[in-house]
Amino acid sequence: MKNQVQLITYVDRLGGGNLRTLQGLLRGPLQGLFGGVHLLPFYFPIDGSDAGFDPIDHTRVDPRLGTWSDIADLTQDVEVMADVIVNHMSSDSPQFKDFSAHGSASEYDGLFLTLDRVFPQGATEEALLKVYRPRPGLPLTYAVLANGEKRILWTTFTSKQVDIDVTHPLGQAYLSGILRSLSEAGIRMVRLDAVGYAIKKAGDSCFMMPETFAFIDRFAAEAKALGIEVLVEIHSYYRRQIEIAARVDWVYDFALPPLALHALMTGRSEALKQWIAVRPTNALTVLDTHDGIGIIDIGADAADRAGSPGLVPPAELDALVEWMHDNSGGQSRQATGAAASNLDLYQVNCTFYDALGRDDEAYLAARALQFFLPGVPQVYYVGLLAGHNDMDLLSRSGVGRDINRHHYSEAEIDAQLQRPVVQRLCDLIRLRNSHPAFNGRFELLAGEAHELNLRWSDGEHWAELRLDLRARQHRVTHSDQVLAAA
Repeated sequence: MKNQVQLITYVDRLGGGNLRTLQGLLRGPLQGLFGGVHLLPFYFPIDGSDAGFDPIDHTRVDPRLGTWSDIADLTQDVEVMADVIVNHMSSDSPQFKDFSAHGSASEYDGLFLTLDRVFPQGATEEALLKVYRPRPGLPLTYAVLANGEKRILWTTFTSKQVDIDVTHPLGQAYLSGILRSLSEAGIRMVRLDAVGYAIKKAGDSCFMMPETFAFIDRFAAEAKALGIEVLVEIHSYYRRQIEIAARVDWVYDFALPPLALHALMTGRSEALKQWIAVRPTNALTVLDTHDGIGIIDIGADAADRAGSPGLVPPAELDALVEWMHDNSGGQSRQATGAAASNLDLYQVNCTFYDALGRDDEAYLAARALQFFLPGVPQVYYVGLLAGHNDMDLLSRSGVGRDINRHHYSEAEIDAQLQRPVVQRLCDLIRLRNSHPAFNGRFELLAGEAHELNLRWSDGEHWAELRLDLRARQHRVTHSDQVLAAA
């Protein structure tokens, strides 16, 4: 994967068009900013119950966006990443409809996971309470099939997203077909969405077990044979993320967003420095994505809070959440937790810019930090434009994460690109993409408790970031010139 900044975006929410519109933006006003683009689900349909993460047909491009040929054309300009939604598919899919119509006589019987497949001897209350789910309640849905059969379906996320049995030959064939479609379109990297929940085992947590790692290993080997690298998406205790990184191609640095906010809130660097010393370098660095800002990633291990403390103490973590809510004028509170019970309990839903109270200097300092850490940076389309919380979309949909999923018209994009904070962010992106120092050696330099100083060097080339967390200011210098000073 090229060592350049990537864009994360929905095809239809950046420019309001299709794949060709997006390609036009990347060739036009966004030219030179991104070496790759992660296309959030573009499968049919893009407007299901979970913004495309509940595909009816995972091997079909939503015709409103274009075709596989359009995807292939885009891969000629930038590297393209796509999602493989390994855990579930829509209850409106033809496979599930056939299963509903014919039940145990369906050719797809075995594709969908039911309670009795996981607990053939029956499930005790103790066993069910061991199952980890990031949302309220049990991951089960009582269903009366169209043929009258009554089944208890495994539904980790919503009742519209029915889990598949990835260990069954039908589940394996389904996932293999998706990989082939992506490979044929020229996609060379995939993100395994919700893979931590893909394997279920009676008497266990059903989250990131040894059997889950074995599944990831098998899937990654199949992808590698097709020339595809694998990114594993896991929100979990930070030491577990380190363990996962040792076994896969790529992971997200999900600890970075809350740690950057914590450092800017407190004016202290020790938690960030602790993380920098141990974090995996085969990481995609992010500050924002289509989901919320993770909290679990820097907190204590829920299974052993006393023996496995987090990077940030509980009281400071609570204060951080309240600080974000205050900075957003209470808007993030309306989109998080009990205010939106369909959402993950461990995430705050807010744009990163609003989580910082729309402080341009603090926002650019956080972006500079992101770009200076080892790994490949990804910038979410709302973050690229230093976007505000979309309260109108939130009120219409009632989906908390929609607060950070604004639909930008082309005119809006043009206007936002003229804002000084966005122009300075674009300058940082171009530096990160082009300066040869970022291909060299990384160092964490000495500094005071309120400072964070990072340096890259490669022969005569060097680039250095100095952060004053107390003042929420940064300075970037490099072997050509001073780029940014605040």
